[in-house]
Amino acid sequence: MAAVTQAATITMDVNQLDALNAKLDALTAQISGLTEQVTYLREKAYKDSRRQREWSELMEDATPMVQDIYNMSVEQLEEIQGYVALEDIGYLLKRLARNTRTFNGMLDQLESAQDFLADASPLINDGMEQAVLTLQEMEQKGYFGFVRQAGYIMDNIVTSFSEEDVRQLGDNVVLILNTVKALTQPQIMNLAGNLTSAFQEAEEHADELPTSLLGLAGQMRDPEVRKGLAMTMQVLKVIAKQQPAGVAQIPANGRQN
Repeated sequence: MAAVTQAATITMDVNQLDALNAKLDALTAQISGLTEQVTYLREKAYKDSRRQREWSELMEDATPMVQDIYNMSVEQLEEIQGYVALEDIGYLLKRLARNTRTFNGMLDQLESAQDFLADASPLINDGMEQAVLTLQEMEQKGYFGFVRQAGYIMDNIVTSFSEEDVRQLGDNVVLILNTVKALTQPQIMNLAGNLTSAFQEAEEHADELPTSLLGLAGQMRDPEVRKGLAMTMQVLKVIAKQQPAGVAQIPANGRQN
């Protein structure tokens, strides 16, 4: 009987020990959870403290800047308060809101133009280089110098002729052009070239030319001399028939009666 009682007592002590261990384990788990919560709260408090400190430093740094901006805004608004009302600003904001799509379209076009310029930049650069080379070549050939001298010629013409002279020139421009056209015919140009060559040759041998009456009479035996003299006499005859002003009236079609 005593043995049974002792065994029951031992069993009861073991059960109590197991229950106590279970309670200790639960208490340990709770303590661990509390420790983790305390650690989390401590870290959160540290982060909040650091964030608050950073925010305070930011506010301290930004406060003077914000104050300066505010003062400047007040000064600028005082200058324009006679021209702008609060209603105008509200109306402007409404218009901006209504035209948001328009602004977006303009920005799209601007981006497209920027992309186009980026793509066309090599071509533009090549064109600019080619243009510079062409201008340099024209400068070397003397085009610009010719233009400058042409400007000098135009200055002389403008300063040498009056408005009345220009009007008369306009009235007779058809006659002048017909005369120039006649003078630039191949036979006339050949005649002028031959006369120039003959004059230069005669001038070079002027001392060798016969100037006596007999020498001149001897030259009359040459058929070419007689033909040239006849043509000269005919030209003198035509000149003698001209009007006293010395200008023949040639019709606009360039044909003389």
